[in-house]
Amino acid sequence: MKSLLIPVKELSKAKQRLSAYFTPEDRFELADALWQDFFKVAAKVRGIDSIFVVSTEERVLDEARKLGWEIIPESHQISESDSVDFASRWCADRGVDVLLRVPVDLPLIEARDIETVFGDAPAAPAAVIVPSFDGTGTNALLRTPPTLFPSHFGPGSFTKHLVEASKCGAETRVLRLPGIEIDIDELADVDVLRGRDLRPSMTREWLQAHGVVSALRAAAGSNGGPAGRISAEDRKAAGR
Repeated sequence: MKSLLIPVKELSKAKQRLSAYFTPEDRFELADALWQDFFKVAAKVRGIDSIFVVSTEERVLDEARKLGWEIIPESHQISESDSVDFASRWCADRGVDVLLRVPVDLPLIEARDIETVFGDAPAAPAAVIVPSFDGTGTNALLRTPPTLFPSHFGPGSFTKHLVEASKCGAETRVLRLPGIEIDIDELADVDVLRGRDLRPSMTREWLQAHGVVSALRAAAGSNGGPAGRISAEDRKAAGR
């Protein structure tokens, strides 16, 4: 059985690496936009048997229920790796033998990108990895079986996952998919996305309102350190 696993972090704790540039309210709005946009994409995916959502967020789980997806409630979150491995065991116990984890913070992703990863999966034991844009992170990870090796999401995860796959003798394929490679974690990611043609979405609306990278960089340069939070004057100066 082929399944998609969608982990959703606590929205109030998401996007911490943008905290120097955006207020907690701004970052909550971004995280909220990202998961809602991603759910719309995931609902269009064809050729899979089920979708699982693991989260502590009741609103997220309620929406998953409405879409007919399986939910995996968490009482608390330790890390994304812990959540994904917990959910992977849950899925394996329910008959899933091919599981693809994809995060929600991928504003360029299309349903066909997810279908491509599933379509490229070798016979078990195997893994398919889509690295991040800079080649160091893991933006999509398919494992068959789902508990083939432990997760190591975070800095340097791409290499860590390659090592784990090698240790267990898995056939591993690496895909470069532009729709999956670009996420939103750092200020540089916002800069990259400003030059892309995003489909109409809540995330695009947020970027149009907050993606004032030139003003932020100017603030960083003038202060000799991390930029402060964006002000109304900065937004006006940046043409927003």
